[in-house]
Amino acid sequence: MIFQACWPWLRIPFWVCLGLFVGFVLPYTLVLNKRVQERFNDLVFAVPTRVFARPLPLVAGEPMTAETLQLELTFAGYTQDIAGQVAGSWAMKGSHYTISSRGYAGPEGGELPKRIEVLLGKGVIASVRDLGNGKAIDLTHLDPARIATVYGADQVDRRIVHLADLPPLLVGGLQAVEDRDFKHNIGIDFSAILRAMFANLRAGHTVQGASTLTQQLVRNLFLSRQQTFKRKINEALMSMLLEMHYSKDRILEAYVNEVFLGQQGGQAVHGFAAAAEFYYGRQLRDLRPQEIAMLVGLVKGPSYYDPRRYPDRALTRRNLVLQEFVDTGLLTADQAKAAQATPLGVIQDGQLPHNRFPAFMQLVRQQITSDFDEDTLRAGNLSIFTTLDPAAQLYSEQAVDATMKSLGKRADPIQAAGVVTDAHDGSVLAIVGSKFAGDQGFNRALDSQRPIGSTIKPFVYLVALTDPSRWNLATALDDSPISMRMQNGTLWEPHNDDNQSHGMVPMVEALAQSWNLASIRLGLAVGLPRIRGFLQSFGLENVNSGPSLLIGALDLSPLQVAQMYEYIASDGHALPLLAVRGVVDGNGNTIKRYEVKAGAGEYQPAVRLVTWAMQQVALYGTAHSLGDSSLASLHVAGKTGTSNDLRDSWFAGFTGDHLAVFWLGRDDNKPAHLFGATGALPVWRNLFAKLPTRPLPVTLGDGLQMAWINPADGKPTEPQCTGAKQVPVVAGSLPGDVEGCGFWQSLFGGTGPAGSSSSAAPPSPAAPPAAVQPLPNGN
Repeated sequence: MIFQACWPWLRIPFWVCLGLFVGFVLPYTLVLNKRVQERFNDLVFAVPTRVFARPLPLVAGEPMTAETLQLELTFAGYTQDIAGQVAGSWAMKGSHYTISSRGYAGPEGGELPKRIEVLLGKGVIASVRDLGNGKAIDLTHLDPARIATVYGADQVDRRIVHLADLPPLLVGGLQAVEDRDFKHNIGIDFSAILRAMFANLRAGHTVQGASTLTQQLVRNLFLSRQQTFKRKINEALMSMLLEMHYSKDRILEAYVNEVFLGQQGGQAVHGFAAAAEFYYGRQLRDLRPQEIAMLVGLVKGPSYYDPRRYPDRALTRRNLVLQEFVDTGLLTADQAKAAQATPLGVIQDGQLPHNRFPAFMQLVRQQITSDFDEDTLRAGNLSIFTTLDPAAQLYSEQAVDATMKSLGKRADPIQAAGVVTDAHDGSVLAIVGSKFAGDQGFNRALDSQRPIGSTIKPFVYLVALTDPSRWNLATALDDSPISMRMQNGTLWEPHNDDNQSHGMVPMVEALAQSWNLASIRLGLAVGLPRIRGFLQSFGLENVNSGPSLLIGALDLSPLQVAQMYEYIASDGHALPLLAVRGVVDGNGNTIKRYEVKAGAGEYQPAVRLVTWAMQQVALYGTAHSLGDSSLASLHVAGKTGTSNDLRDSWFAGFTGDHLAVFWLGRDDNKPAHLFGATGALPVWRNLFAKLPTRPLPVTLGDGLQMAWINPADGKPTEPQCTGAKQVPVVAGSLPGDVEGCGFWQSLFGGTGPAGSSSSAAPPSPAAPPAAVQPLPNGN
């Protein structure tokens, strides 16, 4: 009866509402439903490609210092802890380091997490022990530092994690703080809405929200953040539709991978897994209760509660969340009290490097573009493992900076570049493309080609020494003035840096003192075509065919110079320089490995002779500042280089483990007023004052023997004879008979009773020997 009496009044509103529902609400809801299902069914979170340094090898006997070990740990995101028990942490007591590694999957298989003890000795690792079983470890690796990220258009950093892999405290804590009725509501929580309205009215402003986790997910996936009535309605409808089609577990898993939790520049951090690395440098499973509480607390406002920018706010928010964990039975009061007493503990540098070392990353991109295009890298969820050595890279940057500061105002127009490699396998460990660390601009290490000056000379001497029947390190070279008419009619009159000529000098002295005139005469006697062909075997193009080539009239980049010197440092192996070790997909499977298998080596006797001669360069020659310093024990083999008018300063040198090439000069090609010994050499010296490395052996390699030589005729002689020079020679290359020097010469230093010199004149040059076979392509 009541209905019949009211119907005339309700009839028009009823039909209007029904018409609106059928004509608008229902079709609109169906459109939203289709949109929600299509988007959620095809939901694939874009995971950027991450680029990593090399894993740090830990093995007894390896060179290592406390400073370098701590730098490596910090750079890889490890935090210092009292006991070093949590994965991704370390503790120190004297020379004992307790390290809890995180494990990783790499192109060589990777390693499982483990807790180890590293004992440092005098400049080396004394021992490595597995604390799980107490046994010594022959070799282990720490997970590598992340050095770059190849993002897609959205600049989103994310790590996908499944619900079953989440810490229970995170799953329960998220619901306790953000949506206590998540398991039972329909996507919107009417009771929470009423509570929020009452609290906000009582406070006079917004103090409490009522969004469910489902609503927050819808907001992130489908909607903008505009505070409009239309958006609120869409949010509610989509949330209920999402709950109709999908399970609570699937919704929650999408949420923990999508929620926004931080920002670094233009890079956004989405999901708890990425946030755990960004704030704590560890994986989710290794977080402690207070750290989980911090991440949960950030959901309310990642910018407002940023623990790095606003630590006081963040600490208050974290402790409030810990109390809510207690209120919901997730933690005991004692557990929460202990957690609240801890500091925030966030790492200083978040693990979100977009391109931490741009000069090195340029080489990485060059070397993988044949296998992976840019679109694949941006959307591939790949892990690229490189050869970068964080300590070598950071110490190189510091070495350049220290050298620039020592030059004072003279350094203002001067730029720098450098390359550091593994002396044995050609792995590129560091690249400096500018005197400014992290400079995104012009990469001088790869793209700047400058005259290399005297750094070319070891290769001229090497070609000569491949014919031991004619040349050895004691062979006398003529360092007298040269005047040559060039093909264009000009007169070429080179000179030594000291503007002096030095007469007849042993070959090793000519190289050690970098005398141009002796080197030119040697190169002409060996034959320019042979030397040019040898240089071209390294993949060099446009090699100068004139005699100025013999003293460095050849424009190369520091990387190309490093490629050449790698041949000598690796004992005659033509190894391409590699910056990438391998690529791993999102499931930890290796999809590409990059490796070089060295052959038997070529011209090794000549390479070993040149190496010994280059050690004399660092002992008493143009790089004698190394021999005069604390680095003398490294027995460095090196060579300075200076181009015309002091425009370019070069130094290339290697130890038992590392090769480093540095260049200093001006971009405008004006004189830098630096010799190789006063510009690039100090950078090298500053680097190796910090970088742990093995000395270069002073023992002769196979196929060589020490001999006393008479430089006048290149024949073996007795030690007491005047001018006798002891040098290594190729075994069996000298005549069997040793020259005597006679009574008067041995007694009076080379003069007979009449005072006439008993030295013989040097032999006239013989015909050039057969051409040296070109080396395999070094690139």
